[in-house]
Amino acid sequence: MIHIWGRLSSLNVRKVVWAAQETGAPFTRSDAGMAFGVVKTPEYLNLNPNALVPTLQDGELVLWESNVIVRYLCARYAPTLYPQDLAQRFDAERWMDWQQTTLNRAGGAAFLQWIRTPQNQRDHAAIAQSVATMAPLLALLDQHLSHRAYLGGAQFSMADIPVACDIHRWVGLPQPRPPLPHLERWYASILARPAVHGVLDQPLS
Repeated sequence: MIHIWGRLSSLNVRKVVWAAQETGAPFTRSDAGMAFGVVKTPEYLNLNPNALVPTLQDGELVLWESNVIVRYLCARYAPTLYPQDLAQRFDAERWMDWQQTTLNRAGGAAFLQWIRTPQNQRDHAAIAQSVATMAPLLALLDQHLSHRAYLGGAQFSMADIPVACDIHRWVGLPQPRPPLPHLERWYASILARPAVHGVLDQPLS
């Protein structure tokens, strides 16, 4: 059986749990990281020497790096979510890498300040910088989604999972946001998916 290590407060763990739920494959999950500890134990370090979450065990296979795990789960257990056409597949890969290298970094500072920093210690300049950095990225997404239902086209795919987890984190922050109708329409369709239950309906922490 698939086993996932990681706390659901982690954006990267949410990606993996959601992907697993999309596939319908049975899995179990153990809390790990931050207050739960575990990640510095010899047993866990043998699985993931980075001492980070998530980690996936599927039989003898052990994987870390959240987007890689999402790709594996979709390819192995839900091939309709893993584009078979090479052009479509690498288009999906592009958005997944963009989430990890660009979108996640841009929004992370505001999240850390609003959610994980005591109110009297918040750096509002860091929040403002994060908002300014996110603005063109969100506009890019809105424009991209103005003529397609999902990131990869007409069908939901693995590309939508990491990006939607970042958007879930962003819209949960207590700050104003400009209207982005195409992005909002896409995100509403994401929240309507049964597989997001227990993941994107959780509060930020």
